[in-house]
Amino acid sequence: MSQVERAVTQSAIPVENIRYNEQGLVPAIAQDYLDGTVLMMAWMNRESVQKTLETGETWYWSRSRQELWHKGATSGYLQKVRSLRYDCDSDCLLIGIEQIGDIACHTGERSCFHQVDGEISPPPANTLSQVFQVICDRRDNPTENSYTAKLIAGGDNKILKKIGEEAAEVVMACKDNSTEDIANEVADLFYHTMVALAYHNVDLREVYRKLQHRRQ
Repeated sequence: MSQVERAVTQSAIPVENIRYNEQGLVPAIAQDYLDGTVLMMAWMNRESVQKTLETGETWYWSRSRQELWHKGATSGYLQKVRSLRYDCDSDCLLIGIEQIGDIACHTGERSCFHQVDGEISPPPANTLSQVFQVICDRRDNPTENSYTAKLIAGGDNKILKKIGEEAAEVVMACKDNSTEDIANEVADLFYHTMVALAYHNVDLREVYRKLQHRRQ
């Protein structure tokens, strides 16, 4: 059990502060603890909140079945709790989770919020994750006019040369103390570094995990 899970297990939030509705329920939003993707929304009651805190895995209340629901107990797609917060009115929960299997929706999609105008579309995550997704798509489905595809086709020699150039430009921008130039050059460095990750089939989430571990 991680330090975060242990903190949640030891009642990281005062349960008595949560405000339940007339049915004794509170909405709970499950969010990927690494990239911020909203994965699903369900309901909790006092017992499911307590079991979530005790076990470090999400438990919800099924309004249709009128019973507790241990997320992933049947499918294997468990949700490991990494953080638990409530909003300013204390009547809505935000649960940072590690989604086992990366599938939260009963349809097999990563997120329940995957529909846009009747079509399936990946839910938005943080900007770096979205850019990395595009880079991976250019890797797997290269097009003739894609700068990213050309970089990847050039392999390490081309990619690493660009990383070296961009790192040097970050240094120069910092020496000049130009806020706009620093932001531009760091954005370029981030992008080319993510191209290297994609080329070597290293998921950006692995970098996030390293940062989370160091933060703890």
